[in-house]
Amino acid sequence: MLPREDLLKRADNRDVIARAIDLAEQAVKTWEVSISDFLSPPELVDIQSCFQGLADIISLSWGGYPQAERQRLGFARSELPLLKEQVEVAAISISGNFLFDSATHRDFLGSLLGTGLVREKVGDIIVLGERGAQAVVMPEIVPFLETSLTQVRSVPVQVRPISLDELKIREPKKKEMTTVEASMRLDAIASAGFGMSRSKMSDFINRGDVRVNWKSTTTPSHALQTGDLVAIRGKGRLTIGNVAITKKQRYRVQLTRLV
Repeated sequence: MLPREDLLKRADNRDVIARAIDLAEQAVKTWEVSISDFLSPPELVDIQSCFQGLADIISLSWGGYPQAERQRLGFARSELPLLKEQVEVAAISISGNFLFDSATHRDFLGSLLGTGLVREKVGDIIVLGERGAQAVVMPEIVPFLETSLTQVRSVPVQVRPISLDELKIREPKKKEMTTVEASMRLDAIASAGFGMSRSKMSDFINRGDVRVNWKSTTTPSHALQTGDLVAIRGKGRLTIGNVAITKKQRYRVQLTRLV
């Protein structure tokens, strides 16, 4: 059995960790892979952080493509192989003519949940402009969506299953840069990386719109370090690279931004 109480003490989200423990214990008992519903990045980070160092269990996340934000997490005994193909996901096309009534990510998600689904059954949604969208979902709900999802906004839509290879993933653009700052404060580094004023970045942070390693923070003075990931919804992600101290005791920081 897993050290449940010790794991829960480390958790930011006890309910998420408790469900993960149940799945992991099921995998240990049955010698079969147990798979979660779709998890958000903060939930994945919390589980993987809490489970780090456990000898009896291994885990693997998969969301249909390498850069997927929402992913399912598979658990297996450490003696067994665990492959991404075992963490089953499916893809659907949601096609319609959105030329005169464009739909956003929120519109497609709202229509999916409007069929009665819960958020945990739906992974990433890829909006394709006037052609509609694609979505990664739990395999067992595909037949339901083929008959139940018939409209997004005012536009009639048709849902059909597609292969994961048909997902139209846009490769993120990568921008490398270097900044020199007086400190490693989040507001200073992130404002340089995202190309906005420090006061505007502070507003994003204070509103809770900025996540560090997928955990929301409202502290502009939060100290960053090499390897940290800073994300702002709709503006991309920033990775903190090598940090060096200059002769004037300032921080020269290498940054990689993905948009």
